[in-house]
Amino acid sequence: MTEMDDLLRRLEKGGIEVPAHVKKAMLEVDVADFTDYEVEPFFADRPIPFLETDEGGLKTISAPHMIATLLHHLELSEGQEVVVLGAKGGYVAALIAMIVGENGRVRLLDPSQLAVEHVQSRLTHWPTVESRVLEAVEVAPVAFPGELNRVLITGQVRELPEWLSSRIVDGGFALAPLGNTAGQHLMKVERQGDEMFSTDLGPVSFGPIDVKDTETGPMNPYELADLLELTLETCEELDMADEDERIALQDLIVELRQLPADLPPPGEGGIPMSEHPMFQLMWEAAPSFLRLWPMVQLMLRPNLAQPGAEDWNEDDDDDGQHFDEFKR
Repeated sequence: MTEMDDLLRRLEKGGIEVPAHVKKAMLEVDVADFTDYEVEPFFADRPIPFLETDEGGLKTISAPHMIATLLHHLELSEGQEVVVLGAKGGYVAALIAMIVGENGRVRLLDPSQLAVEHVQSRLTHWPTVESRVLEAVEVAPVAFPGELNRVLITGQVRELPEWLSSRIVDGGFALAPLGNTAGQHLMKVERQGDEMFSTDLGPVSFGPIDVKDTETGPMNPYELADLLELTLETCEELDMADEDERIALQDLIVELRQLPADLPPPGEGGIPMSEHPMFQLMWEAAPSFLRLWPMVQLMLRPNLAQPGAEDWNEDDDDDGQHFDEFKR
């Protein structure tokens, strides 16, 4: 039995549905062809890196249970055209190309030139996969097909880009992790006539699409607002915050998101740390914010599942945050 055979067996035992066509593709496409990093963690149901920038940005190929889940919910068949937003090393695109066959087509888009160059170097023997650089996730690519039937977004977005959602045909859909940087829900967004209907497939934790957004740097107001929003939701579920604290946090979240989009992060742009608008807002909300700081720290290290892991132990000490996985 190969490592992939064993992994797929564990995934199914762990409750992950792996359709026959997905299983066949995962058995035939070697993940090692799409990364120069060690692949052993992949067979323990963990994400593995494929790209690291000089500035500390890191992009990964998703954990196998997430890949199987995405491909299952895409409802793929031979001859389909599929758009993939986010490189994933080219591995996911290759799996999709294997499933849709020689009469199908995969169009891979990514805002990172480095990521696209990596994908192109790994997909030289996959003629049905086309890859190109996006100006930005929100900007429509030039000379791009007008109608879309299947779309897979492999990184965190707050909402579907308008250029993309407007092109989905009747009966077609997009699969995407929608939400803020602190956590998302895997959503199937389907067009039925003139309306779009969403199906929630569960909470997930994906990193950003663009590798630049993963580079180490000061937390910006929008990231802090996302984190505080998730903290507030958790505190409400656990009945940990009183009414005054909830109101104070809600006000702080709104005010953080109203700060200018081009505001330099703390420590940059010549603004003294004590005078930075983000810190001034935090200082004003200090009585409620500081009491809940332990919960904020907890939100920085979500406990995520690897249902296909071998000898996985909930008590294992792991300092790494694993993206592109279902939350436990």
